[in-house]
Amino acid sequence: MAAATLRSVLRRNRLLPLFETCHLRDRLFFSSSVDAAAVTVGGTMSPDPHFMVEYLVNSWGFSPSEAAKVSKPLAHLRATKKPDAVLNFMRSQGFDGAGIRKVISAYPRYLCYNVEKNLAPKFQFLRDLDLSESDIVDAIMNNHAILRLNVHRSIVPKLEMWESLLGSRELVLKHLKKPGWFFYSSVEKTLHPNLKFLRDECGIPEERLSLALRSRPQLISRKPESLRALVARAEELGTPRLSRMFVWTLGVLQMVSKEKFEAKAELMRSFGWSESEFSSAFSSAVRKAPTFLRMSLDMMRRKMEFFINIVGYTPSFIAFQPTILLYGLQKRVIPRFRVLEMLNTKGLWTRRGKFLCYVKLSNTKFREKIVLPYKEKVPELLDILRAGECEGK
Repeated sequence: MAAATLRSVLRRNRLLPLFETCHLRDRLFFSSSVDAAAVTVGGTMSPDPHFMVEYLVNSWGFSPSEAAKVSKPLAHLRATKKPDAVLNFMRSQGFDGAGIRKVISAYPRYLCYNVEKNLAPKFQFLRDLDLSESDIVDAIMNNHAILRLNVHRSIVPKLEMWESLLGSRELVLKHLKKPGWFFYSSVEKTLHPNLKFLRDECGIPEERLSLALRSRPQLISRKPESLRALVARAEELGTPRLSRMFVWTLGVLQMVSKEKFEAKAELMRSFGWSESEFSSAFSSAVRKAPTFLRMSLDMMRRKMEFFINIVGYTPSFIAFQPTILLYGLQKRVIPRFRVLEMLNTKGLWTRRGKFLCYVKLSNTKFREKIVLPYKEKVPELLDILRAGECEGK
């Protein structure tokens, strides 16, 4: 069904009416939304090999240092006709100046592209997939290499494969609008070998793999040798390939390098975590809080010190409840602790061991259950919360 839909899109894409092409040309060179300074009849000509720097500053809004960097691959250009057309076209497609500069900085040679042959067909194809103008801008901003891919030879095979893996076009397009580079990888050189490795050698059932890829498609976009190294890391942590958690472990490990992972493990050992406690915390993070491992070393240290030295939790307790380390220290944990300590000094709250329960409450629930019932007796509670919110900004 998905492949048939793609083929219908292609048929429409191949047969763009002549009047659309003419209309597009009119939009390129006569759009009122384009800065007049960027539009020249026939393009500016210059014998100066460095004139592109000045052009990028004046017409595109680059800083001089950015323009110097972007202009290096464009040293052969002696006219602005093509860059003018690219600028006008991207403005007509909904890109603002900052968005255009981001795309061009990533690949300056887009300024050498022929709009009608190289760029317009990609945008038309994305529109035929029912993406809105803002959706297309997001997709290009986050996966600009789409502009370098051939619609029929590259984009379509990738879409067909990802649709079959993720189960729907909607999920593919959702990921396409996010940063992640998952759409760059070669089907033949990367995606197929990685899938074969995970299914045939690692024994991961296709349904389980598909489920994991819906949230982390980048897993099979890695270079094959990088994926094998990731599998080796998972096995070193004691996660067997046949475990139901194996593919989720891979998804978590890909977010943090081996060096950073080891540094965090060493930090937790310094607080008294045993190897088994670290493994237990890691397993819990895989299931409940994968962002646990993306926390900076400094923040992880500060949170551990607060919960151990101030709250009074043992390292073993934190290892059993690692999700507590995900909550914001300055804006959530510390203000709530101060509120509860204030109530404790006045004899209104004595359940210190239940602090974790109160950290997990939403802001609204915390105010309703803890702050508002005592606002008459302890009016400064709200001030404590507000001070914490200000400190965290």
